[in-house]
Amino acid sequence: MGLDNVAVHWPRTGRFYDPVAPAEFVDFGEIVDLPRISAPTAALAEHIAKTGTVRATAYTELVDLLLGLENVLYATEAAAEDEDPVIDPDGCAWIAGGIERFVAGHRPHGETVTFDSVSTVLRGLLGDGRLAEQQLRWLDTRLDALRDENGDPPQWDFTCAELGVLAAFYRRCADRGFAVYADA
Repeated sequence: MGLDNVAVHWPRTGRFYDPVAPAEFVDFGEIVDLPRISAPTAALAEHIAKTGTVRATAYTELVDLLLGLENVLYATEAAAEDEDPVIDPDGCAWIAGGIERFVAGHRPHGETVTFDSVSTVLRGLLGDGRLAEQQLRWLDTRLDALRDENGDPPQWDFTCAELGVLAAFYRRCADRGFAVYADA
């Protein structure tokens, strides 16, 4: 089993969160018919359209790296505070914004998102900041931590379009006042 991020109504009513009807995401199904859409992008869009859910397991390491926190899609901060692993609408907006900014910064480097391209884009984004040296050291530490015992990087194989669909899910939740329940 893995991690699902399920769109739910915010705030909860009673003891449980009510899932959002998949009809709120039905337009994601139109992405499947776009020309030259990759199979993973189409699968993600179709799953969102049918269920109002993202199978988030594959994206957790990348999103954590992009946003600079651990277990963002698991909603661990909310879990400790509220006893519920939920990302509120403001958190959804923050996640969407981080992914959107990364995708925009990645486009000049091509459509394929790999460990090496992520490193290149993040170095460029952080290298222009006020605390560039400190942030680049932090990035190097995070990148090294993602390598396995042989020093090999994760075998990420995403596209900008796929990450755009991922961001659009969280943006839709934020814009419509939905939260995301992390169902592990």
